[in-house]
Amino acid sequence: MTRFGRYALQTLLFSSSALTSRSFTPRSAHLLRTALIAGTNKVLSSPSPRTCSNSPTMCKNSQQATDEAAPTATSTAAVSSNPLLQKWSSEPFFLPPFEKIEPSHFKEAFEHGMVEHLADLQEIVNNSEEPTFQNTIVAYDHAGSVLDKVSSVFSTMSGSLSTDEHKKVQTEMVPILSRHRSSTITLDGLFERIDSVYQKLNTLTDLTPEQIRLVERFHMDYTRQGANFSSEEKEEYANLKAKLASLSTEFAQNVMKDEEIFEIVLAKEDLDGCSDSLMEAARQAAVERNKAEDEYVITLSRSLVEPFLTYANRRDLRERAWKEWSRRGELSEDRANLPIALEMLKLRKRQAEMHGCKSFAEYQLKDMMAKKPENVMDLLENVWERAKVSANKEREALEDYCKDFGDDLGEDGVQPWDWRYYAEKVRLAKYDFDESLLRPYLSLEKITGAVMGVSNKLFGLRYVKRDDINSYHPDVDIYEVYETGDDGSDKLVAIFIADNFTRKYKCSGAWMSECRGQTKNLAPGSDAMEGIPIISNNNNFARGSGPTLLSFDDAKTLFHEMGHGHHGMLSNASYGRLAGTNVLTDFVELPSQLMEHWLEQPEVLKEYARHHETDEPIPDDMLAKLKAAKSFNQGFETIEYTSCALLDMALHQVEEYGDDFDISKFEKEELERLGMPKGIIMRHRPAHFQHLFASTHYAAGYYVYLWAEVLDADVFAAFKETGDVFDPETAKKVRKFIYSSGNTDAPDELFRKFRGRDPEIQFMLEKKGLV
Repeated sequence: MTRFGRYALQTLLFSSSALTSRSFTPRSAHLLRTALIAGTNKVLSSPSPRTCSNSPTMCKNSQQATDEAAPTATSTAAVSSNPLLQKWSSEPFFLPPFEKIEPSHFKEAFEHGMVEHLADLQEIVNNSEEPTFQNTIVAYDHAGSVLDKVSSVFSTMSGSLSTDEHKKVQTEMVPILSRHRSSTITLDGLFERIDSVYQKLNTLTDLTPEQIRLVERFHMDYTRQGANFSSEEKEEYANLKAKLASLSTEFAQNVMKDEEIFEIVLAKEDLDGCSDSLMEAARQAAVERNKAEDEYVITLSRSLVEPFLTYANRRDLRERAWKEWSRRGELSEDRANLPIALEMLKLRKRQAEMHGCKSFAEYQLKDMMAKKPENVMDLLENVWERAKVSANKEREALEDYCKDFGDDLGEDGVQPWDWRYYAEKVRLAKYDFDESLLRPYLSLEKITGAVMGVSNKLFGLRYVKRDDINSYHPDVDIYEVYETGDDGSDKLVAIFIADNFTRKYKCSGAWMSECRGQTKNLAPGSDAMEGIPIISNNNNFARGSGPTLLSFDDAKTLFHEMGHGHHGMLSNASYGRLAGTNVLTDFVELPSQLMEHWLEQPEVLKEYARHHETDEPIPDDMLAKLKAAKSFNQGFETIEYTSCALLDMALHQVEEYGDDFDISKFEKEELERLGMPKGIIMRHRPAHFQHLFASTHYAAGYYVYLWAEVLDADVFAAFKETGDVFDPETAKKVRKFIYSSGNTDAPDELFRKFRGRDPEIQFMLEKKGLV
């Protein structure tokens, strides 16, 4: 039921963007729901060993680092037989040949891609002409097209079909790819050419604002990766980044293994109180795990465990499910994640020191809209204090309900495994709103029609399903996306991939990824089609035996992901580095969270929310109850999220992690200091907090969802002020400045160009009922 942190950059399952060839912002960025129970991969049966765990100093010597970063050329025969290295021109829309790709193809393809990438960069260095925007910056932007292509496919498979064989490739390649990335930073003469163009920006009057932005971003990318370091520092930094990449992969795999293994096997009567759709999903999970015909299974997938915590009448089973769910990353000594997290914190502190910063939070925020930790804390603490008041009132209402109905919870009162259950009881009593009765009107088919209908009304996009094109799994649907061109003809905008169902080898949560990003700066010899984006949206809806019926939160997730999808599909940048979701992290959630608003509009629900059996529209009284209950339990949800963001900032502002630093103790003491309301815990405890430790991208950055919520509430207010939530002129502006501009301008400037002023917080506070 959360409204926060729905997604994070999955960062290709590696620390930062180890697989990214063109830039240091994830080109194939995965955007993951915070609802994500795990991060990215399911796991290797035995995690990769950790070395030097007590020190941020790396153990590999210089020769080892050089050897790992020096892939050998791939033979012509291998290129011709490896589907990843072929042209793909025989595939519709130059789609990846998913059905032909095996995990064994990736290592060879990566090696070939790295060799080609370095050759492209060396060609820039060897150019005897004076460095210019064209011969250096433009060439750098499209360098490494093969590595970029292979990385995008690998990233897609790592999230959606990560078999044991795939995981082995991942574990092997992570440090190698990280060192390759470091080798591009240290390539003699390359940064010097980029810096030469950067230093002349004031005199290059023929450059467009977008081109100036490109030069500035590349220069910042390099300096933030240590381009100005000494040779000894560069070696240390490369070792540090490679170690972080391996640790983050191990962290994610451990969580996924806990998810993969754990199950609660139940009898039908154990599911007393649960909806038919949840029972069907639990039975389907049992079938997939080869259980007996009369058995049901609850896994640690959020799509199963959260509804179980909300509706199951047996308190002992709710407690068991909740305790195991909250201990992901700690369920086995063989997969203990807290030592990994501590080692990563120490490494990040050293990374910050090398950049002259006191803490990793200071370093990370230098390239965010927020700029410095104090600005983040001002926002979080403002919301935290308001949310505590709301949450404590909500807990009192739950306990009053229990007293009125004779439910004895003992002297400790409402516990975390009780909150969702009794909140649903109070919601029903207070608003006469039973959310389970809403599900028949929210079939996946109908809500897919709704989100595509909204897409058409706002942006004129039309979706044509292609049942004849196969993907990596039978569950996956592929669409052509068109708009009407200036000449009245159909214009292909993107290819859209919808992967909606939970299954084995697929990571939890929901995310958007780019199988191919938008660009107008194609490598020589490329087809124009290769600049058309291929955008994939992934969900984990539980499949039953009949139509897939969604909760309202599931439906919001579908809309949210389409917001990310629009960010990729509508991108209109000239250069790949600035396209789509390659934006500052605290701006990237604006397009996604903005899209959620349209699901709540009565005209959308009346048109598309129809009973899956009778096709009757959702009743008016149900809509009225839905609206009345909108802000219900917002204190709980806000506390769940904001406590995570506050702990994230606290952990990454520590200036010295001593040998006896204990993350669990730090968590306990920090939450006590904050006055954590009784009966609620952090939505993501450190051992499974994958936004922080399955990558580095969201470390000291989990606040971004709340930051973006200030923006999205303000942007949607602009629509409401016109009296028409589909106002054409406002939709044109939101497309231009929010969805299409990518990183071609600073995000605060893009907001001002749309709104005519800086963002204001009151719209978000009103939306959450915290005023």
